[in-house]
Amino acid sequence: MIALLEQVNFWHWIAFGLVLLLLELLGTAGYLLWLGLSALLVGAILSVIPMSWSLQWLTFAVFSLFSTWLWWRYQHQKDRVDDQARTLNQRTEQVIGQTCVLDQPLPVSQGRIRLGDTSWLAKTDKPLEAGTLVEVVAVEGITLVVQAKQ
Repeated sequence: MIALLEQVNFWHWIAFGLVLLLLELLGTAGYLLWLGLSALLVGAILSVIPMSWSLQWLTFAVFSLFSTWLWWRYQHQKDRVDDQARTLNQRTEQVIGQTCVLDQPLPVSQGRIRLGDTSWLAKTDKPLEAGTLVEVVAVEGITLVVQAKQ
């Protein structure tokens, strides 16, 4: 077995990397991408610098782990930023900017407005008459902050 491992040259690593990249095309969601690129990198290094078989596999493992870790860090940071901007399944965030016409007067303290098919608690900084077009400008807990639309 050791004799077989000692015969591995850079062409084997390049072929291994290309096979991994082709398998990635089958839809493995990026799992084989970094392994394939690492194998290609080991093949490129091996074409210039002779290495023992154990050093080749160690280099492949280090490149694979490092490139996978870098991609995970990048993707994790991007996902966190995307999650903060997402309003999916956050109904209170989705109503910001929506408008409706008041069907009853809204006092300065709290009252109720009808937005879509739901009745919401709402508050405003000045009293609004029935029939006024209002816009939701913020949400405080489950209370909508509205103001007259200009």
